[in-house]
Amino acid sequence: MLKKSNQLELSFSNHIELYDILIEKDNFWRQLNEIVDFSFVVEMLKDKYSTTMGRTSEDVIRMFKYLLLKTYYKLSDRGLVERTKTDMLFKYFLDYEPEETKLIDASLLTVFRRERLLDNDNNLMDKLISKTVEIAIEKGLIEVKNKLIVDSTHTNAMYSHISPREELIRQAKELRKSVYKIDESMHDKMPKKREATGLLEDQIEYTKELLKIIKKDKRFTKLPAIKEQIDLLEETMTDTEYEIEYSKDQDAKVGHKTADTSFFGYKTHIAMTPERIITSAAITTGEKHDGKELIELIEKSEDNGIEVEAVIGDGAYSEKDNLDYCSENNIKNVSKLSKSVTHGNGKNKEDFEYNKDAEMYVCKAGHMAIRKVKSGSKKLEQNVESYFFDVEKCKHCPFKDGCYKDGAKTKSYNVKIKDDTHIKHMDYMETEEFKTLYKERYKIEAKNAELKNNYNYDKANACGKLGITIQGATTLFLANMKRIIKLNEEKNKNIR
Repeated sequence: MLKKSNQLELSFSNHIELYDILIEKDNFWRQLNEIVDFSFVVEMLKDKYSTTMGRTSEDVIRMFKYLLLKTYYKLSDRGLVERTKTDMLFKYFLDYEPEETKLIDASLLTVFRRERLLDNDNNLMDKLISKTVEIAIEKGLIEVKNKLIVDSTHTNAMYSHISPREELIRQAKELRKSVYKIDESMHDKMPKKREATGLLEDQIEYTKELLKIIKKDKRFTKLPAIKEQIDLLEETMTDTEYEIEYSKDQDAKVGHKTADTSFFGYKTHIAMTPERIITSAAITTGEKHDGKELIELIEKSEDNGIEVEAVIGDGAYSEKDNLDYCSENNIKNVSKLSKSVTHGNGKNKEDFEYNKDAEMYVCKAGHMAIRKVKSGSKKLEQNVESYFFDVEKCKHCPFKDGCYKDGAKTKSYNVKIKDDTHIKHMDYMETEEFKTLYKERYKIEAKNAELKNNYNYDKANACGKLGITIQGATTLFLANMKRIIKLNEEKNKNIR
């Protein structure tokens, strides 16, 4: 049951002044607490709690704050709660009294993610980004009439191309190695490895035996590094039992960074202002085409209070539908036409998407064309590019009906190059305005690098679409708030 108060209760602890002594005023988590009224979380999740049924729940604001710490510090649920017992910064941010020892049960964090956030999907991310944009506008840190810089960043799935069984094997091996560094005699005490049955259930049983033996020896549970490995392995095992049917992350898909490189996971499509404040985002599976998300990113940004004057991006955003949409809505589209400028002017365009990095089309099954041939007259409207696919894959493709004819020696997808819309955009690309605006595109590449390097967003920390959505939502929220705090400090310095 949700507490009636939107805020955590005021503390009357005799030791509350410790926080002022130990936590500096410019600490990020302290400033975050001061800038953000977290009561918006109560409104965001009100449909997930009953005010008349069930026992009193842990405060929803505190649970959300736990989630932010977990995302930033990459801790297991149990490791997070254990650290909070002794970490004054964590206690401060979570609104505990300094001497508080009775904290939440770590299992409540799992329930919070799986049940309280289950149906929010991208709405969770939309609401968190909206809150940060609202704060940025209120503080005068970004212009309402503004430009958007757009791009996507990829996140590898938690299990990548390996199964949960293989992930358990990997983590168990790393744990054993850490234990052996402390005591080599533990070799003889470890459970015997089972025959290679390939069954996930057998590996789960082995993992339980391993954890039982190691946890029994208090030397290892008292070492923070090994304790965290134990907690992460237990959390992985619990999640695997919960999602026992997975052979891998079934929501993730293969995406292509270039014609020769690929990844298995998700894409986060981002729009941000030149001040580096993210105004909207969307998460898709890895194979999705960046350009298809542009209109949604613009409209979400407008819903968040931004009057979009221009969008700046790479060739993925120059497809005809985007150019037409921007023209109709008086928005400058500052994206360079890629070598193939149609991105879907061929037949059955809903079944083929253009990958701007590889400069090839990808079919709905995720197979990329292996070569392309250009033909036709020199007249622009008559030029055609043909993209050829691997027939051996087509023969066994589940989507071959209506796409590939049995016995055919080739399978190609043909697109017509350039129409009036593209010719008009080519003229715009030659203007000084286009060239000046396009110079700002580098900023979003730096933002993508920041998300991966500073927030561990290069790899999913949970399995499935829900997991990456929660991770993405909290990551973008923290990244925006850190940027807002920095811009606000710079603004105040200039005023002084």
